Amino acid sequence: MLRTIPFLLFDGNCAEAMKFYHSCIGGELILTKLQDTPMKDQFPRQKHGRIINAHLKCGEIEISSADWMASPNYEPKQGNTSAIFVIGAKLNELKAIFDKLSLGAQKDRFQPLHEMPFGIYGQLYDRFGVQWIFKGDKIS
Repeated sequence: MLRTIPFLLFDGNCAEAMKFYHSCIGGELILTKLQDTPMKDQFPRQKHGRIINAHLKCGEIEISSADWMASPNYEPKQGNTSAIFVIGAKLNELKAIFDKLSLGAQKDRFQPLHEMPFGIYGQLYDRFGVQWIFKGDKIS
């Protein structure tokens, strides 16, 4: 079953923002720093303290977020600091939507669905400039 939640990108203050939202909303907050993942070697050391994934859940309210990792190739600015986060369990259900949204997508900001240490991941900006991020379970 697919679902969507808001995904917010911060420029180094993700933990601070998510802790604030947690104090307002309550629930459970999980913060994962880049340095605590196998992906840390893909990034410069100065980014290792940044949040690679944050997730806040309180009842039906969910927010996911991360610190910006794409610079210097892309810099954060209004319009590219939020996304529609599509979460699903299986590759085939994610792929069906991902492939349709890919038609006319911005090719320079496109990451096809692929396996990462945490599961399936893909990202694109559609033909209207809306960012979509896809995450699924690991391929067994």
